[in-house]
Parts: sequence; C-alpha cells; structure tokens
Amino acid sequence: MNRRRCLLALASLPVWRSAAGQSAEPDHTAPPAVTFAPVLPGRTLVFPDDHGAHPAFRTEWWYATGWLSLPDGSPLGFQTTFFRVRTGLGEQNPSAFAPRQLILAHAAIADPRLGRLRHDQRAARVGFGRAGSEVGRTQVWIDDWRFEQTDDRYRAEVRGEELAYSLSLVPDGPPLLNGAAGFSTKAADPRHASFYYSRPHLAVTGTVTLDGRTQAVTGQAWLDHEWSSEYLPQGASGWDWIGLNLDDGSALMAFRMRGDDGRALWSAATVRPTGGRAQVLPPDAVTFTPLGHWRSPRTDITYPVAWQVRIGARLLDLQPLMDDQELDSRRSTGAVYWEGAVRVSEDGREIGRGYLEMTGYGETIRVG
Repeated sequence: MNRRRCLLALASLPVWRSAAGQSAEPDHTAPPAVTFAPVLPGRTLVFPDDHGAHPAFRTEWWYATGWLSLPDGSPLGFQTTFFRVRTGLGEQNPSAFAPRQLILAHAAIADPRLGRLRHDQRAARVGFGRAGSEVGRTQVWIDDWRFEQTDDRYRAEVRGEELAYSLSLVPDGPPLLNGAAGFSTKAADPRHASFYYSRPHLAVTGTVTLDGRTQAVTGQAWLDHEWSSEYLPQGASGWDWIGLNLDDGSALMAFRMRGDDGRALWSAATVRPTGGRAQVLPPDAVTFTPLGHWRSPRTDITYPVAWQVRIGARLLDLQPLMDDQELDSRRSTGAVYWEGAVRVSEDGREIGRGYLEMTGYGETIRVG
C-alpha cells in the first residue's frame, strides 16, 4: 500500500486541490486544479496491461517481499518497493524539468546476524531517462535500481551502500485479485479504495551482496501491485498488513486500517486455498491482536511485532525473524515504518512465512 506499495506519506508531497469557501474571483496566478483518476467498482483488471503503470492515478506501487536462504541455510528477508506518484504539479508546464511524476524506491535486507535492517532509498522525478515507469508491463526504475517484467518473470536489481541484490521472481499462477475482483475498499465509503492484486508464492533465485561478499540465494516471495487516488479514510492513522505464503501452497493477504485510538476502522482479507478459488472475507471476519512489542532505540516508536490474526475460524500467530525491522524512509516518502519477515504458526506448528507491514505508529501516514 501508499504496501502496498503505497504505503506511506506520499500525500505530504504538494498536490493542488480546490478549496471550498474561497472567493469566486478567479486567481490567474494559481495553477489549475488537478483531477486524479478515481477508483471505481466494476472495472475489470486486464493482464498483461494492468501489470504496468497507471499514470492518471495519484499513487501506485510495486512491492516485493520474501524470505531468502544463503548457501549455509541462514535466512534473510528482503524488500523491494517502487512508488510512482503523480504530484499534480507542472502538468501545464511543457518543461521536461516539471515534476509531474516522481519515482521513489525502498530496498532492504533483514539479516538476523546483524540484528537490524540494511536498507537504502532513492527518489527522482521522471524524465531524462533517469527514472520512469512503463505502461502495459512492469518496468519501473531509478538509475541502476530496477523492477521489471519479461513475459511473466520479474527481476529486481538494487545496489546500495549496505546491500545489493539481483533476483529473479517467477509466479506460480495468475494474479490473485483482492477485494471485489481487484476493487479493494479501505473503508465503508467506497471512495476510499484501490485497484489491487497480488502474486504469492514467487520462486526466487539470484544473488545477494553483503559486506562485500556475493552469495547465491533461493527463496519465496510475494508481490503486491496497487494503485489509488484516495486511499486512507478520515481518522485513519495507518494500517497493519500481512502477505503470507503457506507451506501447503495456499496464500493469505489481510489488512486493517487503524484509527488514532489504535482500533480497527476497516479490515479485509483474501485467501487462496491450495488449488482452489480465492475467497474474500468481510471486515468482521478479520481481527489483529498484538502479542508482543518492540521499542526502536533510534526513533522511540513502539511497534507490536508479534500478533495473533483471526481469519474466519482460523487463529494464526506471527513471530518476527528479528524485532528490529524498522525502515526510516524520511529521505524519500517521508515516513518511518516497520516492514519485516515473519514466521506463521497455527496450533503451535509453523505453517508458513511471509511479511508484516505496520505504518502510522510514529506519525499519521498521509496517502492520497
């Protein structure tokens, strides 16, 4: 969201909006108001076209997370997130320097041997070949950071100060449509919605470079692609989200929107049974209950890093690969959030792995 995609304080970027109660006298010095494309029910997602960018919408993200294994069996978590933001600025300006569209990116490796995330971030305006996104297929980049699709295979390329990786991600089947055939509501008011699909159980191969040493890795990942123009409902401070690859081949996505008092404003889940059709669960079938907390020594933010999640009649326990998986993205999207690898247990037995994302625990997330 901004999560997944998109997750984050992207609305802190300046956007021109009309305001009620202003003088009827036109202001010839102000830029014209921008109308972002609305997310409306009934639209059918079409592939491969909807793998690509949707530049008429305000925010969009491609968000890949997963578990990797080093040759000695040691586990790592990884995150690759690219955001596309339509700023609403300079749309009538013919200059190539006008910041009409921005690309932002986050990358992270969770390494228990280090005990914290290695992470990096980038941001650039679209243009001059430095940054951009393609319509019709997944291809988004900033300089030598890329997330792209060839046929139905994805590739993530990242080179940062503390980490580098080159990963191939291969889906096990067609996209998993979240919500009503890809129309995912975030509140009772359907204006707050996104178009949203996932690719669970991606088979991962490639290399990871840490501390100057490059090693082969294998693993399994999850991809979210989501786009919206009006994401968060009024009163929401952030969200909690999970994408889980279960050992029996099934998959689960769930989230809840959280109010300022920490209570759920809205919840949803999509379950893909093994070999079966996806099932969409209503808000009252999904609850998140914190089981354990961790306080960041850098930001003083406290996160509930262990959870029990109820999905219908099932109770799933989530335990982090390590507590410190906080990502400070204030140099790009303006937010601090927790994004981490988790183990999934049911009735005391581990049944899968996935990723947990928590936003808005320090400051309220602002998303268009």
